[in-house]
Amino acid sequence: MRRRLLSSTLVVAVIAVLLLGVPLGVVVSRLIVDEAAQELGAEAKRLVGEVEYARIQETPLDPQQLEQKYPKRFIQIWERGAPPRLTVVGAPPPSGHLMTEDAQTNTGVYVRISRDRDQVEQDVRARLLLIVALAVAAMAVAVSLAVVQSRRLTLPLQDLAKIADRLGSGDARPSKHRYGIPELDRVAQVLDRSATRISDLLTREREFATDASHQLRTPLTGLTMRLEEIVASADQPDVVREEGEAAIVQAERLTAVIDELLAAARRQRHAQAEPVAVDEVLIQQITEWEPVFREADRTLQLDGARGLKAMATTGGFGQVIASLLENSLRHGGGAVTVTTSCGDNYVVVEVSDEGPGIADEIAPKIFERNVSGAGGTGLGLTLARALAAADGGRLELVRRRPATFAVFLRPAEDDGRNRVVSGPA
Repeated sequence: MRRRLLSSTLVVAVIAVLLLGVPLGVVVSRLIVDEAAQELGAEAKRLVGEVEYARIQETPLDPQQLEQKYPKRFIQIWERGAPPRLTVVGAPPPSGHLMTEDAQTNTGVYVRISRDRDQVEQDVRARLLLIVALAVAAMAVAVSLAVVQSRRLTLPLQDLAKIADRLGSGDARPSKHRYGIPELDRVAQVLDRSATRISDLLTREREFATDASHQLRTPLTGLTMRLEEIVASADQPDVVREEGEAAIVQAERLTAVIDELLAAARRQRHAQAEPVAVDEVLIQQITEWEPVFREADRTLQLDGARGLKAMATTGGFGQVIASLLENSLRHGGGAVTVTTSCGDNYVVVEVSDEGPGIADEIAPKIFERNVSGAGGTGLGLTLARALAAADGGRLELVRRRPATFAVFLRPAEDDGRNRVVSGPA
């Protein structure tokens, strides 16, 4: 591309110089010749006047004075009379190439003044050489500008090609390069926007894989516990049947979690929110987690208003509560209480324990990804908040010590509300 720009610019410069320089050279040469002829004619008229005046005054002509007054001129003067006189001033040029002008009066004075034509042609050649030099300088400037412009255009294009190649190889970092050329800057902006979108897509894919592995771990843990209960109760048919049914429920929950993850990946969760019985989800979660808390010599209870309904998805809301219960089990202490209440704008579910709480340096960023205070994955609370937001609600840390998390959901139209102060029946 650079070579094409240079060659095309040089061709344009040559054409422009020829179109302008050739007519200019012709005009300049003619002007110089015409100017020399006019100057010579004026000298002839002035000289014939001087001769006529000297004749009237009966003063003889002084050839030396005329030669000093008209240097580099060959002058011939004829005066009619008795006898006629011829006065010659100067010598003809050796080349014999003369430029001559004549003048005469009515009284019989005739003057012919000549100069060397080679001097005029030499002056013409000097002017033409000056024009040629200016033309060459103009072409040199044009080529220099073409080199600069080609570098200004080709280097950004090469840079944009490298950026596009980097995007194709999976490196989706925006370059932020700008070149001062509006068209190329627009291309760079489009590539930066594409890089941002690709980076977001790759980030969402990585986060989806991480989120899926984390969210599937909880129902798998519950399923494992049920299977262990089945193994431990092999000699008790009724217990085996009950635990087998619970394991089937856990497997169904695992399937629901997978569906929820796929829906979240397609950004369809908010559209699927529907009235959900809060008590059913909470009792299901407490029932599943109660054996684990019992093994840890801790209690898990439900408190607050019953019969509440909120806009959510069963799987998403259940995952939020499961994440909060797991967080209390791993990082909290003492009894864990799940409290429900309802205001004018929200159905609130609080999960609190009696542990040491959350450190001050971690509390402001507790919901950030990969932030954990006790060697955890740092994903549970992040995913829980994202699931709550997908249902149109939010998850907040309302108290640091002891730690209390609250889920705020949009209420559904239902007035059947009671008060309960114990665990699930």
